[in-house]
Amino acid sequence: MPPDPFAEDPDDPARELDGHEDAEPVQPLGDAERAELLADLTDLAVYQALLEPRGVRGIVVDCGDCGEPHYHDWELLRASLQQLLTDGRMRPHEPAFDPDPAAYVSWEYCRGFADGVTATESSREGSR
Repeated sequence: MPPDPFAEDPDDPARELDGHEDAEPVQPLGDAERAELLADLTDLAVYQALLEPRGVRGIVVDCGDCGEPHYHDWELLRASLQQLLTDGRMRPHEPAFDPDPAAYVSWEYCRGFADGVTATESSREGSR
C-alpha cells in the first residue's frame, strides 16, 4: 500500500472516522484464519509465477456486496491480503482502471491450473 499522506497530520479529517460509533471493531484473527491467509499468500505467489508469463494480470473476484466483478492485479491482491494479515482488515482501494476481463482469472482457475501443472510434472517424473 502507498504511504498515507496524512499519517502525521493532526488535522486529518479521517481521524474522526476511526472512533465513529457505527464503525465495526476489528476482531483479531484467529490461528486458523491466520494460517489460511498465509496459505493464500503462498498460493498467490505460485499462481503469479505460473500465470503472469502467460499474460494473466491477476485475479477476478465476484463481489457479494455489489454483484460486480472486481479485478485485482497480483501486487494489489498481495498487498490486500498482507494488510488483512497485519491489520485484521482490508482498507478500500481503487479498482483497476478499465481492466481487460480476459486478462484476469478466478482463484479456482488458478488452483486448477496449478494442480494441472503439478500433475503433469509428477507424471513426467514417474515416467523417467
